[in-house]
Amino acid sequence: MKRKNKWKKITAGLIGVLLIIDVIAGFYFYNLAIERNVKDFLTGNADLEVSAETMDELLEGDWRDWSAAQDFELWEMESFDGLNLKGDYLEAEEPTNKVVVFAHGYLGRANDMSLFGQYYYEELGYNMFTADLRGHGQSEGDYIGFGWHDRLDYVDWIERIVKQNPDAEIILHGVSMGAATVLMASGEELPENVKAIVADSPYSGVYELFSYQLDRMFHLPAVPILPTTGMVTNFRAGYTLKEASAMDQVSKTDIPILYIHGDGDTFVPTSMAKELYENTKSDAELVIFEGANHGESFVKDKAKYIKNLNAFLDKYID
Repeated sequence: MKRKNKWKKITAGLIGVLLIIDVIAGFYFYNLAIERNVKDFLTGNADLEVSAETMDELLEGDWRDWSAAQDFELWEMESFDGLNLKGDYLEAEEPTNKVVVFAHGYLGRANDMSLFGQYYYEELGYNMFTADLRGHGQSEGDYIGFGWHDRLDYVDWIERIVKQNPDAEIILHGVSMGAATVLMASGEELPENVKAIVADSPYSGVYELFSYQLDRMFHLPAVPILPTTGMVTNFRAGYTLKEASAMDQVSKTDIPILYIHGDGDTFVPTSMAKELYENTKSDAELVIFEGANHGESFVKDKAKYIKNLNAFLDKYID
């Protein structure tokens, strides 16, 4: 009997230690990925390596000078939970109802999307709006929403655009986390002004992305770490990892979606874009770019990107 009680105590002790380790891991990974801070863990990540030509374009491309020279109008908005959010609006040179609304990637800023915005503005004649997502740039927020709370922010930004121009024809265009953001927004009640969505390198859901990255970067299983991280995220940021699902949102949208992904993307696997495409309720297209890493397709093969983008827009924009 004494030996049996001894083993019960040892087992209970081990379970207690494992629970403590799991809770510590939950807070650790929240701080690592979601809390607003410097993300050193991405430095030197081989999955984010792009070609030298792409890196030159991203860091030194003419689009940066173009963006700096534009007279963007600063827009501010209070979010549903009291954050001050900021974005930039650029009116087209010629009057038009066409508006492209951009969403940048993880750790990015609004003006990063001028990489695409210059083309929309100069060649297609669009008005342009681009925002700093919560927890990024000039926008407030002590956590990163990975698109979930951001989807509601974008609903509000869209409403502001429509209030300014009731005849606006709106395209949503996001990259990486921004792509997930516009896909998550697609499942909300959006005005008919939103005509189409371009999702470049999206993930299917935050839980699925974290599970993939836990295995790839840390060689750790999703369970029990992610359920605990999800509880910490819910407590600290007000959302869970599983509810932040682009897959669920596109399964109920009626907005046409163009999916773009590189087949060399090892940071957000190409399979996620394929899954999203297969589960999209609305009209959808999927274009894969050979040899392109994460978010690299536009620079890797600009001619192909523009050809497919224009063909898609021509279907849904007057």
